[in-house]
Amino acid sequence: MSHGKQITLLTHARGPNGWKVAIVLAELGLTYESVYLDFQKGEHKAPGFTKYNPNGRIPAIIDHRNNDFVLWESDAIIQYLVDKYDTAHRISATGDETYHQLQWLHFQASGQGPYFGQAVWFAYLHAEKIPSAIERYSNETKRVLSVLESVLSKQEWLVGGKLTVADLSFLPWNKSVSKVLFESYDWAQDYPATAAWHNRLSNLPSVKKVYAEQAALSFE
Repeated sequence: MSHGKQITLLTHARGPNGWKVAIVLAELGLTYESVYLDFQKGEHKAPGFTKYNPNGRIPAIIDHRNNDFVLWESDAIIQYLVDKYDTAHRISATGDETYHQLQWLHFQASGQGPYFGQAVWFAYLHAEKIPSAIERYSNETKRVLSVLESVLSKQEWLVGGKLTVADLSFLPWNKSVSKVLFESYDWAQDYPATAAWHNRLSNLPSVKKVYAEQAALSFE
């Protein structure tokens, strides 16, 4: 593992949680090297990775500028990055709005990520088709989108009237689920403000750059 870049990002080519960290790194202009773990070979459960994250889940970072500081859990990483490297608060909140930002990061981690992930799992990856599980997590996906819609129909961004990491944290899972679950469903019709917000985020130069990196990877 080279230390030519400031941050080493231990991640996976498909995992949305790793890509949301990459987006924040790019938005902050921090240099990073992505190390993509091979899940088929169990690299995320091997000692080479669990020495950084005992939970065996991506992502984790190593901040070489900060004495090789190691951190795992994607939203904890995002909070660390803005606390440490966004002192001008370009994409982070200030004052009491900091807690609203944290509120949304927690909702993303506890609500969007797990439910969207289970929706994809039971719809496409689980060996046995279980209609009740597919229905449950599809409905939970729509519930989370409804929560976002209830707020974004009244304001452009989630926190403080500006783009923050609260917004960016939702982007990769929305992208992933909109591609696989809503192929025959126009989610923009039921959640127009959320879809417009998603499109604004998707058109950010940093996001386009990171998604170009993802598109260049082989998923074979």
